[in-house]
Amino acid sequence: SLVFMDERTLYAARDPYGVRPLVLGRLERGWVVASETAALDIVGAAYVREIEPGELLEIDAEGLRSTRFAAARRAGCVFEYVYLARPDTKIAGRSVIAARNAMGAALAREHPVEADLVIAAIGYAQASGIPYGQGLVKNAYVGRTFIQPTQTLRQLGIRLKLNPVREVIEGKRLVVVDDSIVRGNTQRALVRMLREAGVTEVHV
Repeated sequence: SLVFMDERTLYAARDPYGVRPLVLGRLERGWVVASETAALDIVGAAYVREIEPGELLEIDAEGLRSTRFAAARRAGCVFEYVYLARPDTKIAGRSVIAARNAMGAALAREHPVEADLVIAAIGYAQASGIPYGQGLVKNAYVGRTFIQPTQTLRQLGIRLKLNPVREVIEGKRLVVVDDSIVRGNTQRALVRMLREAGVTEVHV
């Protein structure tokens, strides 16, 4: 998805597959283009519609014009729902938080376990009947660890990003759901940290 402008015109284009989201919003005296509907909420804009895959919008003082530069062949990125998008946004009319909870519920049905506490998976907890708890605290000031250039920096980033809450998890059998696996580094470090904090079982 691209958004760019010159002195007179705002342009917005989305690739023919619609890999990344792009939405159009309306303010009282103007238009807004953003990658997520949550951005429209923040600036007080009304959601109008998704910009279609293969569509180019031109917005200027004369209004809004739409042209097609390619036929739509929808193939959106599942990582938007799983990982990239804000939970309070909608993609293709579907709430991201609802999609995440539905995925957790499906996982609980497909892979039930006996455990005392679920951490990092509200949908799994609700569907399984196992209580949900905040057994990990996430540091909001650490970026995404999988994109660090070296293994040492990635491992350090994982330690800085997540910290177990011993009072919540000690002596418990845990279910931990990770939203993505790139190298497996996070899981190995996480299980080690949880064991050090006194967890008796870890179901990943």
